[in-house]
Amino acid sequence: MADFDELKKTAGEYLSQDELDRLEEAYTFALERHENIFHTLGGAYINHLLDVANTVASMHLDLHTIIAALLHGVLKEGVASLEDLHKEFGADVANIVNGTTKITNVRYDSKMAYQAENIRKLFLAMGSDIRVLLVKLADRLHDMLLLRREKSEEKQRQLSRETMDLYAPLASRLGIDWLKRELEDLSFQYLFPAEYKELMGHLVSTLGEREKYVDEVIGILREKLKKNHVLPVRVIGRPKHLYSIYKKLVVQNIPIEQVYDKVAFRIIVNTVKECYEALGTIHGSWTPVPGRIKDFISAPKSNNYQSLHTTVAGPGDHFIEIQIRTEEMDRVAQEGVAAHWAYKEGQKINSRDARLFKELKKLVQNLQEVEDPGEFLDSVRGELFDPDVYALTPTGEVREMPRGSTPIDFAYAIHTAVGDRCTGARVNGRLVQLKYEVQNGDIVEIITSKKQHPKQAWLQLVKTSRARAKIRQWLRKEEKEEILLQGREICERELKRLNTSLKKLIKSGHIRHLLKELRCNSLDDLLAKVGTGAFTARHLERVLQPKELLQQEESQQEESLEQPVEVGSQKPTPRPSTRGAVQIDGVDDMLIKISQCCKPVPGDEVIGFITTGAGISVHKANCPSLLATDPVRWVEVNWSVEMQGKHRTELFLRADDRKNLLADISALISSDNADIIEFSSRTTAENIAEFRVVLEVTDKGHLQKLLIHLQQMPDIIEVRRR
Repeated sequence: MADFDELKKTAGEYLSQDELDRLEEAYTFALERHENIFHTLGGAYINHLLDVANTVASMHLDLHTIIAALLHGVLKEGVASLEDLHKEFGADVANIVNGTTKITNVRYDSKMAYQAENIRKLFLAMGSDIRVLLVKLADRLHDMLLLRREKSEEKQRQLSRETMDLYAPLASRLGIDWLKRELEDLSFQYLFPAEYKELMGHLVSTLGEREKYVDEVIGILREKLKKNHVLPVRVIGRPKHLYSIYKKLVVQNIPIEQVYDKVAFRIIVNTVKECYEALGTIHGSWTPVPGRIKDFISAPKSNNYQSLHTTVAGPGDHFIEIQIRTEEMDRVAQEGVAAHWAYKEGQKINSRDARLFKELKKLVQNLQEVEDPGEFLDSVRGELFDPDVYALTPTGEVREMPRGSTPIDFAYAIHTAVGDRCTGARVNGRLVQLKYEVQNGDIVEIITSKKQHPKQAWLQLVKTSRARAKIRQWLRKEEKEEILLQGREICERELKRLNTSLKKLIKSGHIRHLLKELRCNSLDDLLAKVGTGAFTARHLERVLQPKELLQQEESQQEESLEQPVEVGSQKPTPRPSTRGAVQIDGVDDMLIKISQCCKPVPGDEVIGFITTGAGISVHKANCPSLLATDPVRWVEVNWSVEMQGKHRTELFLRADDRKNLLADISALISSDNADIIEFSSRTTAENIAEFRVVLEVTDKGHLQKLLIHLQQMPDIIEVRRR
């Protein structure tokens, strides 16, 4: 736990006295405003702020970043305003603090939406100032160090999962290797506690054996390099971090005893030339493992990482991983973007950091185009993958992708327009199919055509979230255009029957009345709702009919629902049916109406209930409302054998949410010759779509057939009558 003297000492290694005085003012400001405020994980909040600021200072970041780290909680706790920060410490500090603060003044429908918007805010802020992310990473590190105090295992797992999926990959994207390893190991401890304990126990029990082997290998490496006139600055053997060993166990499906490269060796030399000479020496001494030789010096990673990697069958036939780099490369590998801090004393940003920031802004831009919270969070995880494959364009530009990526992924990594028009690819001069998996070192040339466009089947081929998001975006746009066209055709057909058209409605101004009555924001909104089945032709007709005709229609519907029939005789003479008429045997000289609480249809077992002054209401035999009444007032009723017309019923559906779901359900209902009267939906926090559908069917058999077809849809979880 840091105190201010320690912070001052750390920052004093590179800040001036005037800057240290300014830092002390910020500490006093933070101390006064956080008095009696405690961290949610325990301890005085000011101690947490000092720890975060000390971590930022240890990275040799500028004064504004350290002050922002000291003050990053003031907006969340409400102890200072954004205006206060602007006035006291300037725009830079205020903007960094604001960027690291979660949204508190807006309520969201679900936890997922809230999480998505907070991450979206963070990404936007880091897109304009990378220092926002650096403070947030230091903050998350110390939250994870305090996580042992959290009593709820569920909360421990939630925070650890977010750290593993978001913050550790972001640290990797910035090239800050030590921070990435810390965050991964801390998260691993809570996400897989049993595996963590077992792995830690094994490494502790074999520590002496491992140290002996490391000393042996370092001695051999020094001797062989010296013999070939390569004089290393340092040769280091360090244990791999726990999570990287665990991933190897899972991927290779092997026991811990068979993981031999638990230690990574690093050779630090003076020049790039010596890097390659050292690699030649190692390969001349031990057999290299095919596919495990990587040259990140000639083709650096997007986070500016440079090094030579190789894995060889070393002493004792144990596989050992060796990295070879210069002093400067090693510093960048450890500190990442902080190695050449762009904000120090007004320095100009170098070309490699400029490329890194450009890639980050591109990432932010891609994610901003994804609106759905669930899809956004999936895209974030996908964008922050740890690349396994490094392929090149014909001009030598490197593109990083996860293993299993295809030429379509590669095309979208170049540009959206290239991806949309991709028809094929040449890999190393040879034509390949779009399902080909790109390998390390492949030179990929994308073939395009103006007539090509993304296909639904591509979603099964691509690996990167960037490609998936772009394909979905194009398909969604195409789908929207098709829905609008379908909606326009339905509207024009119905309006023609009413002796009008969309053109006439727009010209006369009546379109505004139609949109208002149907609660649509625009004509496209109306067409989309008609195209998806949310609105039916009957909605348009009811709004556009003259008031007198509308009243007449409603009167006719009421008469059809409450048409008098005879009571008493079990087999009365059937009356001629009209469309929508309801006839029930077993009653005489009383009004009949179908109950709206259970909406029975012909074929259901029904019971009549004698109401006070309103005739008989017909319920399903198991209707809860009926069962709660006095049985003395029940009367036996039966459906007429010559029953015709359509009858309303109501369904409740639950399904895994996805695009086109509403349209697919509507299409299935229509294909079964049922008419949708009302359709409403909502999406739960668990990304489950729930639908309420009022529709018309001919009888119970018709309804049962429809229920079976709905239940057969792959995404449907539950279908039932209400």
